[in-house]
Parts: sequence; C-alpha cells; structure tokens
Amino acid sequence: MSKKQKKTKPNVNPELEGFEVNINSFGEIKSSLKIDELNQFLNKNVEDKKLKDREDLDDLKK
Repeated sequence: MSKKQKKTKPNVNPELEGFEVNINSFGEIKSSLKIDELNQFLNKNVEDKKLKDREDLDDLKK
C-alpha cells in the first residue's frame, strides 16, 4: 500500500517567499524569480568555497 504524503510548504528565507521552480514539457526551467535577483541573494547569503581563501574577496563583494 502506498502512503499518502501531505504537501507542505518548505521553510524558506523571507526574501525568497513565493519562489517557485518548474520544468516545462520542453525541459526548460521556469522560475517565478528573475535569475539576477536569485544570484544577488546567493552572493549575499552563500559562501563560495572556491573563493574563501582569496585575500581580495572583500573587494569582489563590493
């Protein structure tokens, strides 16, 4: 027997409220948020492991 799963909304950062990602029948990714806005959020909130040892990292963020 299969178990029914409840569809609940995941806990998200308030800045990403309403963000949805879907894949259409052609395999294209459709998002409710512009890519530039998503990249700005990620740059601000996620540490880039490849750049963490660079001395000029603070200059790049500005």
